[in-house]
Amino acid sequence: MSHLSKAEAQLRADQIRVFREELERLEAAGVLALSSEQQAAVAGHHDGLLAGFAQAFDIDRDRQAKQLSLGMRIASFLGALALAASVFFLFNQYWGLIPAPLQVTLLIVASLGSLLATFWVGQRDNSGYFAKLVAMVAFACFVLNVSLLGGMFNITPSDKAFVVWAALAFLLAYTFDLRLLLAAGILCITAFIAARTGTWSGMYWLEFGERPENFFPAGMLLLLVPVFIAHERFTGFASIYRVFGLLTLLLPILVLANWGRGSYLPFSATAIEHVYQILGFVVSGAAIWLGARHDRAEAVNTGTTFFVIFLYTKFYDWWWELMPKFVFFLIIALTAILFILVMKRLRTATQVAGGAQ
Repeated sequence: MSHLSKAEAQLRADQIRVFREELERLEAAGVLALSSEQQAAVAGHHDGLLAGFAQAFDIDRDRQAKQLSLGMRIASFLGALALAASVFFLFNQYWGLIPAPLQVTLLIVASLGSLLATFWVGQRDNSGYFAKLVAMVAFACFVLNVSLLGGMFNITPSDKAFVVWAALAFLLAYTFDLRLLLAAGILCITAFIAARTGTWSGMYWLEFGERPENFFPAGMLLLLVPVFIAHERFTGFASIYRVFGLLTLLLPILVLANWGRGSYLPFSATAIEHVYQILGFVVSGAAIWLGARHDRAEAVNTGTTFFVIFLYTKFYDWWWELMPKFVFFLIIALTAILFILVMKRLRTATQVAGGAQ
């Protein structure tokens, strides 16, 4: 059992619950009837597995526990954000009243103390809910530490701070299986890569957002991470990399499809917008197709969302001023129906291919 991750243990527990429910239906329908000895053996085996999983990973053993865990995850997420914000505003409100030597001491103690507290709580909290709270505080304290110390000693702002913040976020995320910190680390490393791309083109690093194409290298890198690095032991990490990778590609494409002046390309703004409009359909369509082919629901959902956005944006550009509004929305409704039929056909083809294998 030690070789299983929490996600694998939870999946096995869900499979046991579904098996028991289906076995009850089969017995009620008279299709299958196990002897009392067989029932006792199967039940004992499953109870032992569930007890071991619950002790090692704090899994959800039934539907009620699963629903409660969802509520606790939401509360943990909101609590982590609120606690991190509380630390930030606490420092912000009283910072000017504290002498400089005490400021430095407080920053160092807050950063190291919250980091040590994260490891202490993480070793004692199998559920991960409290570890997430303390880890977010540790990350917020570290961000404040770097930012405020830089301001106190008049250090020139640098994009290298994103690397330091990302390193801590990834350390905490991979140590305690925390998706929220993984997202924070991805955002930091994305900002660093985009800033570096901007400086290589000659702009000041703080202006990297003025050129959406600066984000393309980060987006491609994020999509490659789950391809070359296995994340079986980490719950949902690969999906997060894929979602952020697609967002980092598709959001800049969406911006450039409507604002060609922000591009590096040496063409007219109209031509650039047309290029990125086509590219938006191609990239989002490819995300849908590859996601369906490799059973990546997050890629299908992200690609579908942006494909619809690109499509409706073009409808607005073409027809909003040229036709009655009821005809415009009727066309949108008919397009949605057509899109559903195409997706249904794609799903059926995928299921048939999976069954053939």
